[in-house]
Amino acid sequence: MGLRWTCARLQDLSPLALYQALALRSQVFVLEQACVYLDPDGVDLLAWHLLGHDEDSGELFANARLLPPQAKGPTHLLPEIGRVVSAPAARGTGAGRALMQQAIAECERLWPGQAIAINAQAYLLDFYASQGFVQTSSPYDEDGIMHIDMQRPARQV
Repeated sequence: MGLRWTCARLQDLSPLALYQALALRSQVFVLEQACVYLDPDGVDLLAWHLLGHDEDSGELFANARLLPPQAKGPTHLLPEIGRVVSAPAARGTGAGRALMQQAIAECERLWPGQAIAINAQAYLLDFYASQGFVQTSSPYDEDGIMHIDMQRPARQV
């Protein structure tokens, strides 16, 4: 399975790409994980949106948003990767790992020399640790799911 990557600001996404991203996030976060929250939270307007479409079908298989420092407020000093999601049809194919590798590469391109933060679901600690992230907080409840804060040290250039 090959993925075709797009990384763009919201205003540069096609209406179809934006619809696909919001639909996938709702399918997984709101319906599958039963979290009732306002997904389009205003931060999308500041973010870079990373989309991984299946090369054969064109279906959106992976999505994340990349936030510049302070996009979520003055205490968020690092770039952040958020809303990391793989389509149910893509699970077990390596799409999630490919998404994180691409997200890290894009963050390093957009904000070179900076560490990267992530607000991770706690059960994915080992997955994110395998991507170079280190736990920086105790577990806490967010929308009924345990989360942890993690950071990936800046790559030395």
